[in-house]
Amino acid sequence: MTKQIINFINKLLPETKLEPADSFYWSPKQNKIIYNKAHIDSSIGTWSMLHEAAHASLQHTSYNSDLGLLKLEVEAWNKAKILANELGINIDESHIQDCLDTYRDWLHRRSTCPSCGIICIQTSPIEYSCHNCHTSWNVTASRFCRPYRLQISSNKNEKPQVLTATFR
Repeated sequence: MTKQIINFINKLLPETKLEPADSFYWSPKQNKIIYNKAHIDSSIGTWSMLHEAAHASLQHTSYNSDLGLLKLEVEAWNKAKILANELGINIDESHIQDCLDTYRDWLHRRSTCPSCGIICIQTSPIEYSCHNCHTSWNVTASRFCRPYRLQISSNKNEKPQVLTATFR
């Protein structure tokens, strides 16, 4: 199966490089799909490879909001299902939803107001603001980090307070 997937992706994306490593991801800056060679022959490995190829074929390069990242992930999984169908492969829908749940959970933790617990809106790539209690907080720009939140006080003399999200 590995050879079939690699040949398929090379034909689909001739300008994109494929590189074995310890994980699966799409690097738009390098125009490279990184894949875990040890797991490529498993079903999940094959699905992951198709998912990363979908990001590449959709030319996903960046996002400006947490919701924007989730949207790109949904688009990539939808495209991955189409690519899989061309190869006669079925991607398990529960696997897709499990993967998307990691982003949904991440988004939920980041968007929950540290003061009142309401789900809030993102006002910049690293800031959220609560419409209920008017608290603002910063989040890390990285999608790979635990969602620490730096509360921005309304009192200029107060030092910002670091708050961590509750994991459930």
